[in-house]
Order: sequence, then C-alpha cells, then structure tokens
Amino acid sequence: MTFSIAARCPRTGQLGVAALTARPAVGKLVAHVEHTGGAVATQATVNPFLAYDGLKMLGEGRSPQDVVTELLSQDPGREVRQVGMVDRQGRAHAFTGSRTSDWAGHHTGPGYAVQGNRLVGPETLAEIVRAFEDSRELDLAERLVLAIEAGEESGGDRHGARSATVTVTSDQPYPLWDVRVDDAGHPARELRRLHGVFREEVLPTIQRMPTRADPMGESARQALG
Repeated sequence: MTFSIAARCPRTGQLGVAALTARPAVGKLVAHVEHTGGAVATQATVNPFLAYDGLKMLGEGRSPQDVVTELLSQDPGREVRQVGMVDRQGRAHAFTGSRTSDWAGHHTGPGYAVQGNRLVGPETLAEIVRAFEDSRELDLAERLVLAIEAGEESGGDRHGARSATVTVTSDQPYPLWDVRVDDAGHPARELRRLHGVFREEVLPTIQRMPTRADPMGESARQALG
C-alpha cells in the first residue's frame, strides 16, 4: 500500500527516507534512518526487524545486499515483504516478495532504492526516480519531497493516499528533518506545506542544538550570553 525512497546525498552524506501510503501514519513503521548505519524502508506486509536489525548490521560495515539477503533468509514471511536499503557509502539494495500486491516492484541506483506495491504500474517508480535524479543540486529533504510529489502525480497508490513522511539525518543521532502527515486527503500536498513550516520554524532550532563536537550548542551559548 506504499511507495517509498531510501537515499543518501553524496554532497552532504545525509541519509533519508520518504514514503506515501493509503493508510494512516506511514512514518511510524515504514521509514527508518540511523546516521551511523543507513536508511531503510520496510513495507508491504511490514517486518520492522528488517529495519531495526538491518541498520545495526549496516553500521557494522556490511553491504545492503548482504544484510537484506541474510535477514530475509530468516523471515518465513519474506514473499509478502518489500524493503529498500541504502548505507553510508551510498550502496543500495531492494527486494520485492513474489506475493506482494500488484503492481509491485523496485528500482535501485547510485545512492537510492525506490520501491512500491499496489501501484497503478511501474510508471510511479519511474517518476520517483526521474524527480530524484533530476534534482541533484538540491538538499536531500527537498529531493525526497519532490520524489513523493512525482509519485503521487503519476497515479501512485491505486487505492488513493492518506499519509506521507520525510525523515533525514545528518551527522548527529537526532534527525535533521522529521516531517509527518498522518491522515490527510492530499498527503503529498500537506507534506509540501509542512516541509515549508519545518524549514522556517524547526530546522533553525535543530541546527543550533548541541552536537557531539559542541555539547553546549549555539542556542544555549546565546542564552547564556
């Protein structure tokens, strides 16, 4: 019931996942990002351990292909699973089980994995890839929003859309971006609106928070004079 993209920005090293689905709260279970591991989208009949265990294995330096292969070999429900995975090096791998709902498939490229199920057809993934590849000069969060918009405009989920999400990490454990639309008639449109709100009102605060290299953070430094 979902299409998604897991990606890495080669300029900044940021990692992110964006997704859209016909059910509420797609960001809760589908999108997983860890700055020391990578980015994982787990969908169709969701197995969250593909993300929780997968991110730990990626953090140990294992490739997405090795990680996906090992985890699915231990998963008796793998034929109804779908997963896309990207590591900190930009290596990508995806899997679509043989019993996921038509139309289902995936596409990987340098630094990204795109996957979808119960779609109108492969044109949805093609449009997501086009939007992402054609926007290399932009920040990762913006590229991910553009990809979601392109997927929905192509017809997207053949049962309509209800929720969307974008999450991005940089070099800290906490997310740089975490924008969620949990229940809306036009989730891609609402995601675009909230992306603007987040950029203007939330992102500047996050950028002034403490980091490992700066335990005080700029906000506290200014408050203390």
